[in-house]
Amino acid sequence: MRGVTSWALTTALLCGVAAVPAHAADGVATGDTSGKKIALSNNYAGNSWRQAMLKSWDEVGKAAVAQKLVAEAPAFTTADNSPTDQAAQIQNMILQGYDAIVIDAASPTAVNGAVKEACDAGIVVVSFDGIVTEPCAWRIAIDFEGMGKTQMDYLATRMQGGKLLEIRGLAGVFVDDEIHKGIEAGVKAHSGFSVAGSVHGDWTQTVAQREVAGILPTLPQIDAVVTQGGDGYGAAQAFQAAGRKVPLIIMGNRYEELKWWKEQTASGYETMSLSIAPGSAQVAFWVAQQILAGKDVPKDLRLPTVVVEQAKLDYWLAHTPEGGVTNATYPQDWTVKLIDAIVGGKDLPATPTEG
Repeated sequence: MRGVTSWALTTALLCGVAAVPAHAADGVATGDTSGKKIALSNNYAGNSWRQAMLKSWDEVGKAAVAQKLVAEAPAFTTADNSPTDQAAQIQNMILQGYDAIVIDAASPTAVNGAVKEACDAGIVVVSFDGIVTEPCAWRIAIDFEGMGKTQMDYLATRMQGGKLLEIRGLAGVFVDDEIHKGIEAGVKAHSGFSVAGSVHGDWTQTVAQREVAGILPTLPQIDAVVTQGGDGYGAAQAFQAAGRKVPLIIMGNRYEELKWWKEQTASGYETMSLSIAPGSAQVAFWVAQQILAGKDVPKDLRLPTVVVEQAKLDYWLAHTPEGGVTNATYPQDWTVKLIDAIVGGKDLPATPTEG
């Protein structure tokens, strides 16, 4: 994967899988899926990443319908990140006769019952981002724990220890727990670092700014801020508003973060940024379509993160929409290359938007 240094390889090159079938065939499966219906069950839409993810799904779904690859590809979002509501939503999809359901899950376990019902009804279930643990489902995961460790590995190249502020994501969600776990492991692995304070920013700039502003009066000097995405710019604004020196803040690939970072480079400010691409929804769509078309796909797949380094900041800023998130468009052939690379134990294909 181009644009990823050695300290980021943990997240970018992980491709271990479980239960890989020995007979998985290379190439695009061409079984007729023109009459098939694929739906997205999304648990939350309250930040720029989720909005970009839904847009990515809409784009791939409409294109696939226009090309007569599938009959329908709607998206449905529950309110308030409720596993109970999402389980009911999945049950409704079963009754509505969808052939495949793609899930960004509110919980890795709480919707497993509904997922099993879907599988028992002969429905293909593919989870991504917020994955599920039900064995019958497919999982497209990022090494979120590795994302947390990668932040600490980077900080260890920049400073000899220091006091950290950790901005977590949405409480109770798999992604938040895993990134936090990775940060904890990184703190233990690199002596001299300690977490002086922690808040939940809900992966949202405004919430992060408010929560950081609230905890700052209780904190000592902060040397660095570790994050989960969508919270870096809000953290910077909170430090500036409090009249405190802005520490090194790990960013999460949002336009506002990259723009602010670019503005600070004139004074020598350096950091890094990383996140899963919202276009991962498109990978999940194509995985579902390919399973329906007859391709043998392993139950566990991994996607590389998009890592923005100082040297490529200008490139990624130019390729990130204002108000949006650094993204990638994942076509069917790229997704098939990903599947085949994982099955064959080969390097993952480069992120499509990389130059």
